[in-house]
Amino acid sequence: QVQLVESGGGLVQAGGSLRLSCAASGRYTTGWFRQAPGKEREFVADISLSGARLSYADSVKGRFTLSRDSRKNTVYLQMNSLKSEDTAVYYCAAKSGASTAYDSWGQGTQVTVSS
Repeated sequence: QVQLVESGGGLVQAGGSLRLSCAASGRYTTGWFRQAPGKEREFVADISLSGARLSYADSVKGRFTLSRDSRKNTVYLQMNSLKSEDTAVYYCAAKSGASTAYDSWGQGTQVTVSS
């Protein structure tokens, strides 16, 4: 069973930075999603199993950066130039086995950006 634990959320002023971590029980294709109050969950970014392929939502391109530490089975989301609209609960997700969809989710971590 895939286990994912997010950390690193918090309160930051607009223009500031945070780094989120997703510690996994193994090595998987990993994505970050977020859900703001009253809105649908949306894709933020993901990284392939090898780390060679990175994808970002247009809203975060140039501001957020994904990286992977394979020794620690941990994926990091570095978030810079944060805006109030980045405020949301951020979830880490993984594709287990041969799954083509994200089927395992972490508990989420709150990111609040004050303007």
